[in-house]
Amino acid sequence: MTQSRVPFYLIVVSLVVAGLATAWARHVEMELPFWPGEQRPVWLVEARVDFQATGGEVLVSLDLPDNPPDFRLHTEHATSPGYGFSIIEEGGDRRGEWSKREARGPQTLYYKAQLIGGVSEVGPQPSPDDEQQAPKPRSLYWEEPQDTAANQLLSQALETSSTPESLTRELIKRLNNPTGDQNASLLIEEVGSRSLLLERLLNQADIPARQVMGLFLEDARRRQTLTPMVEAYNGEEWVLFNPQTGEQGVPENLVLWHRGGASLLDVTGGRNSGVSFSMIRQTVPAEELAVAQFSDSAFALLGVQQLPIEEQSMFKMLFLLPLGALVVVFMRIIVGLKTSGTFMPVLISLAFLQTSLLPGLISFVVVVSLGLMLRSYLSHLNLLLVARIATLVVLVIFLISMLSLLGYQLGFSTGMTITFFPMIIIAWTIERMSILWEEEGAHEVVIQGGGSLLVAVMAYLLMQLPLANHLSFNFPELNLVILALIMLMGQYTGYKLSELRRFRAMALEQEAAAGSDKS
Repeated sequence: MTQSRVPFYLIVVSLVVAGLATAWARHVEMELPFWPGEQRPVWLVEARVDFQATGGEVLVSLDLPDNPPDFRLHTEHATSPGYGFSIIEEGGDRRGEWSKREARGPQTLYYKAQLIGGVSEVGPQPSPDDEQQAPKPRSLYWEEPQDTAANQLLSQALETSSTPESLTRELIKRLNNPTGDQNASLLIEEVGSRSLLLERLLNQADIPARQVMGLFLEDARRRQTLTPMVEAYNGEEWVLFNPQTGEQGVPENLVLWHRGGASLLDVTGGRNSGVSFSMIRQTVPAEELAVAQFSDSAFALLGVQQLPIEEQSMFKMLFLLPLGALVVVFMRIIVGLKTSGTFMPVLISLAFLQTSLLPGLISFVVVVSLGLMLRSYLSHLNLLLVARIATLVVLVIFLISMLSLLGYQLGFSTGMTITFFPMIIIAWTIERMSILWEEEGAHEVVIQGGGSLLVAVMAYLLMQLPLANHLSFNFPELNLVILALIMLMGQYTGYKLSELRRFRAMALEQEAAAGSDKS
């Protein structure tokens, strides 16, 4: 490596690193998928509140989830005709409030939320470093018989445990087998709820605990209710326990809907209230989901998804151009293929994306062939260059228009699509080919024209790949890598592949001569 080339290779490496690093950062931060067609599961959960209005003012307050562990709230809305709806955030709790001046009889209110599963983020947790924010155990009062039973039950569990988690598990074992423990049987009969009893026992043991309500997700389930659970604070974080099964931790299909704070449902101006849940599992494109979720992210500024659809379509085609340019550079510098015009094949391949390959090839060959015939006649008129090119442009426009209308009349729907061909470029190509025909003959025209079509077809085959379309549109920064490859090939000064084939006979003669000298 010479000293003068060091800055060049530094630029190349910088382009590659910048392109790949930016793409990876956007993939991680915005969850943009690297593969097209990737789907992500989304749960649509509907909460239904039923109650009997008594004829006066009505105010209904329902606790709402706030990015529960392993889930992210995507969208939410309420559908309750005649009611006003607002989401109130107070003290870390999110509650949906429906209000109406006057209502009587059966009332039904709906709240719908889309929850994205498999999210590694967790909900807000108390900071372990901040003692003032660390939860404190709740003080309790028991009647005398229950106090004695609770103390005995706790002392037995403490003997066989050493941590808040193990104490919780020991208590759950005893509560789930009340026939073997008279103290547990007495307390369950008095309190009525195992989750509430477990919470009280843990608080009595100086372990902060709270009741939570979880919703088990199962596709196409209706009229589901929340499952009461208990969270215990181990000094660092809240740990979830199922008092029915003793399971520790948050299951994958469980949404923690209600965590401490106020009650789950409050109804003012009504009676016989209740809430039930229905759910359905949906799959949505991961690309659309990422764009919708992270539209405010700084990384979203690097993409074009926020632009209007018309501009997005334009950029979608524009971002494919570097791929076509890469093919042209490779075929001309490395392979040594001749083309008519430097980047005319790229424009032709873009036209093929609109017309599809076979109709585009047929249309292109027909237009160029007719154009060469007309150009042959124009050469006898002795026109100046500019006038000849302008005449050719007008004739090409007429040719394409006639072919399009003829194809439409014959019932070929692809006939109109050949208008996507770059007419100025085609006219100039016809002029160059005509001059080449006069100077070097038809053979050279066939070689350069065929080379152009071959490169255009190869560029088209690369650009129409779903992966290429997906990456170029969603990760336009990867074009920096293509730029680096083009610059590297621009430094290549060795033999082209076609030249190796050209000098193959000479090399064989030299080998044969060397063999005869040895003999």
